[in-house]
Amino acid sequence: MPVFMIERRYADDLELTADDADGVNRINADEGVEWLYSFLSADKRKTYCLYEAPSAEAIRRAAARAGLPADVVVEMSATVRPDGSMAPL
Repeated sequence: MPVFMIERRYADDLELTADDADGVNRINADEGVEWLYSFLSADKRKTYCLYEAPSAEAIRRAAARAGLPADVVVEMSATVRPDGSMAPL
């Protein structure tokens, strides 16, 4: 399944509870999307999230249903390691 990186920008600091995450995961499952993990910026106003999904549109649909921004959605093709080697995703 394709892997995507999503940048999300928030107007306020992000406060996420276990219940919030559960709701997002339920919506994602309906769209065939799996949230792998996220990085939170120091100011708590941006996240960089890694997802598996059938398409960028599926991610956008899930985000809209969950009330989340999806400002940038980019499909990833490989990882690059510190030694310069690449591994396909």
